[in-house]
Amino acid sequence: MTRDMTLSAAIWGGESLLGKVLMVILGSAFIAVAAQISVPMWPVPITLQMLAILLVGFAYGARLGAVTLLAYLAQGAAGAPVFASGNGGLVYMAGPTLGFLLGFVFVAWAAGWAAERGWARGLLGTALCGLVISALLYVPGILWPIAVAGLLGVEGGWVGQDFGSYYWAYFIEPFLLGDAIKAVVAAMLVTGAWKALKARQ
Repeated sequence: MTRDMTLSAAIWGGESLLGKVLMVILGSAFIAVAAQISVPMWPVPITLQMLAILLVGFAYGARLGAVTLLAYLAQGAAGAPVFASGNGGLVYMAGPTLGFLLGFVFVAWAAGWAAERGWARGLLGTALCGLVISALLYVPGILWPIAVAGLLGVEGGWVGQDFGSYYWAYFIEPFLLGDAIKAVVAAMLVTGAWKALKARQ
């Protein structure tokens, strides 16, 4: 098993073009389903969307993971109800969560990039990768409402607000614990899959 081999490649071997297309379809469907699952959590309920995105990235690798997320966003832009709470369409995407939606592509790519370098094999390394990547998602997530949306002429009560009293309180703080838990759960699942695979050899 080479150091740069992803979990999907280790399980299925060299994927054909058709195999990769099927993986993209299944991966985007997996994320869409996970986005509809809400888990009670403090201070706010969380969906399993981010967990699914991390898993796709860790399993697929950087390129295929990013392509899968681009397909997922394209489905949502076309109006399919693939986002949280069954949302979809360009109007929804142009709302306050656009930065996070676009950032999902980076999350999948970064998780895949880490996996290809062998950093996402052990529990600790995978968990640390997941935590760092999850934290970096907040950069595009906040840049969109705090700066970019206003520059593009987008209007809304969420545009151009104060960081400390608004964006931190509503866009970041309520989700930190949930994102940390999802990063650790993703690490446990990925590590478990690698151990199961090695046990079969």
